[in-house]
Amino acid sequence: MLKAVLLDISGVLHEDGVALPGAVAAVARLQAAGLVLRFVTNTSRKTGDTVHADLRGMGFDVEREQVFTAPAAVRHYLVRHGLRPYLLIHEGLEPEFADLAGDDPDAVVLGDAESRLDYRHLDAAFQCLQRGAPLLTVGTNRYFHQQGSLHLDVGPFVRALEYAADTRATVLGKPAAGFFRAVLDDAGVAPEEALMVGDDVDCDVAAARELGIEACLVRSGKYRPGDEARVPGAACEDGLAALVAGRFPEA
Repeated sequence: MLKAVLLDISGVLHEDGVALPGAVAAVARLQAAGLVLRFVTNTSRKTGDTVHADLRGMGFDVEREQVFTAPAAVRHYLVRHGLRPYLLIHEGLEPEFADLAGDDPDAVVLGDAESRLDYRHLDAAFQCLQRGAPLLTVGTNRYFHQQGSLHLDVGPFVRALEYAADTRATVLGKPAAGFFRAVLDDAGVAPEEALMVGDDVDCDVAAARELGIEACLVRSGKYRPGDEARVPGAACEDGLAALVAGRFPEA
């Protein structure tokens, strides 16, 4: 019996800050159906507070505690393990880590740092890794969708540092099982009682299904024709509005 729905944000609820057609009403219908909702994202250009404010500004009735971001998971990991991070992140994300000590770093945090993903910053991260620092990342997404086209995400840079330093990154956002389990625990549901809706066939849909979570791929955002063939048996809908209309028809 379905009790909770996990919703990816960019590409499912909105594109470029504009709510997708029918998405606001679809979220409202899920809430009216008594389902527990969690909004999950790997975005690493914004803090969790900013993500929440943006959603509210687009008309989504979302509470702050319903929003789960990969950078927040990274922060929790750093605090729990008492680590001092070298932060290779976007300037918009800096407030998320502002109170953490960064002198003499003993961990590398890698996010979608945009223009900071240059040789100087990547080499500084590499130097830390050579000294034995762990590599922590928000995710392994290959690309994201913005302004009608795909753009490099953090995943390719994770692979580059892994290769150079002969190490393996600890992934703390999607598709990491620990991220999904934390969201499920917070929602108070078992994997078989949840549905994950996303536009990323690997980090959203395939990862959720590996944990026994039902998943639906939407044909919006970063979706590309043929993605559904990579997850046989997973549902695929034109968008969140179509999924909700078909599964939760109005009385």
